[in-house]
Amino acid sequence: MRAAVYEGPGNVRVEDVPDPALVLDTDAIVAVTDAAIGGSDLWAYRGYGQRPPGARIGHEFLGLVTEVGADVRTVRPGDRVLAPFMWSCGVCDYCRGGLTSSCLDGGTFSEVGHDGGQGEAVRVPHADGTLVVLPPADAVPATRLLPLSDVMATGHHAALSAGVDHETTVAIIGDGAVGLCAVLAARRLGARRIIAVGHHAERLHLAVDFGASDIVQGSGEETLEKVMSLTGGVDAVCECVGAQAAFDDAFAMTRDGGRVGYVGVPHLVEGIDLSKIFARNIGIRGGMAPARAYLPALLDAVIDGQLDPSAVLDLTLGLEELADGYAMMDDRLALKAHITI
Repeated sequence: MRAAVYEGPGNVRVEDVPDPALVLDTDAIVAVTDAAIGGSDLWAYRGYGQRPPGARIGHEFLGLVTEVGADVRTVRPGDRVLAPFMWSCGVCDYCRGGLTSSCLDGGTFSEVGHDGGQGEAVRVPHADGTLVVLPPADAVPATRLLPLSDVMATGHHAALSAGVDHETTVAIIGDGAVGLCAVLAARRLGARRIIAVGHHAERLHLAVDFGASDIVQGSGEETLEKVMSLTGGVDAVCECVGAQAAFDDAFAMTRDGGRVGYVGVPHLVEGIDLSKIFARNIGIRGGMAPARAYLPALLDAVIDGQLDPSAVLDLTLGLEELADGYAMMDDRLALKAHITI
């Protein structure tokens, strides 16, 4: 089959790789119909992280089940399914407690030795604990569902971690797909006021469409001053970048007693100076989203028409054009690429 392979910084190719096969009785094989390029894929493309050349890449996909192991009970061949970016068993203490990202036998698609989502098919470990059965394609299009696999779940995690509710004024730092989905999540949770902070005017306009009441373009002291002039300090911040400056701004714009929910994959973070937030009683919570735990509620919201994150997918390409998607996202010519297979 054909699948994306990481060959080094700036070099992702679609190559012939072995077809996936069932290994355990709890596995399923999914023929991918739709995939996406994510932010962590892009960081690997830029040379950050430890991904070795020759490794598969991609972790956001949906498709059709073609084969299941003998012990699989909840999905069947022919089912249209969505996979969160990590697989999880569904039965360990962490999974039953809603922290599927810490599953004792979990993992991330495209990690060494496993299929990536940007390919024609994927072996899915722990199919019962991982896959979510979807409505038919003519009922709900893939573009509304695909963001749930990662960016929408992650934006939701940011808003929950920051304690967003109907009394909250929240600032969302980052105008990538996760930050924009955090705007959607904050609106869905009833935030009183949503301030989107980012660098790109067109993305901030989308944030307004998604529910932001205010936008602040730029970074550094000027941006911080704008947020403080608007609010005097916010109740909550969703940090959706993963860079030192974003953390520094998040703590600076949070009022005393407020909360920072962080979900940006750390890539340029040197540390957090607790002495600056200790006396201010600022809470910090977040990390990797337990996407599988959030999928049932998010899927219901999409089906009911209450949630539509499809606009974050602003570029559609075929699998053989995948390298163009990486290049365009790297050059900020696309927000998030949708790959049809």
